[in-house]
Amino acid sequence: MSRTLVTGADVQRAVAITAEALRPAPAAAWDAQAGPMDCSCWDALEHLNNGVFSYAVKLAPPVPYDQGRPTIIWHRPGDRERPLMTDRADGPEAAIEVLLIAGGLAAAVVDSRPATARAWHIWGMADPEGFAAMGVVETLAHAFDLTQGLGLEFAAPADLVAPALARLFPEAPVDTDPWPTLLWATGRGDLDGFERRGPDWTWHAAPLDEG
Repeated sequence: MSRTLVTGADVQRAVAITAEALRPAPAAAWDAQAGPMDCSCWDALEHLNNGVFSYAVKLAPPVPYDQGRPTIIWHRPGDRERPLMTDRADGPEAAIEVLLIAGGLAAAVVDSRPATARAWHIWGMADPEGFAAMGVVETLAHAFDLTQGLGLEFAAPADLVAPALARLFPEAPVDTDPWPTLLWATGRGDLDGFERRGPDWTWHAAPLDEG
C-alpha cells in the first residue's frame, strides 16, 4: 500500500501550528499541569523542545548517533536541566520560539540526509523519514497535553497527522479520523472498537520494511 512520505516540511508545519495554538495562553497559566503529564506546562514545553532538538542532533553528524557514543549531556540527576533551556523571566513566547528553532533544525537535517542514513532511537534505528515522523508526532501529542493544561482548544489537521501516524504506527486503523487515532496510539484517548493503550505504548522508529 502506498503512503505519503513524511518530510521536514511536516515538522515545520507541526511546530508552527503548535506555536499558534499556545500563544493565547497567559503567562500565569504555564504553571498548570500539562494534561496527562506529571509536570507543569512550562516543563512540558521544554521537554518537547529538547525532544525535537534531539532528533536533529542524532541524525546530523557524518556518522549518525548510535547508542552509547558520547554526546550532549541531556540531563543531570535530580533536576530538569537540559541542553535547551529558556529563562522563565522571558515568558512563554521565548520558549515557543525555541520550539520553532528546534523544529527548523530537525526539518533541515532530515531533508539533508540520504534515505540510507540511520540513527539510534530507543524504539529502533530510524531513517530520516522516521525522525521527521517522530518530530511531528512528538510535537502534536505534546500540543494536546499543553493545550489541555492551558485550557485551550487544539486539534491537528488530518493531512498532517495521517502520514506520520502511518509511518510510526503501522498497526493503527486507517479508516478512522487521524487525530483521535493518534491520541489513541499515544495512550491519550479512546478509539471505538479498540482497547485503550497504557503508558507502555511505543512507536515503530525503524523503516517499515526493516521489521
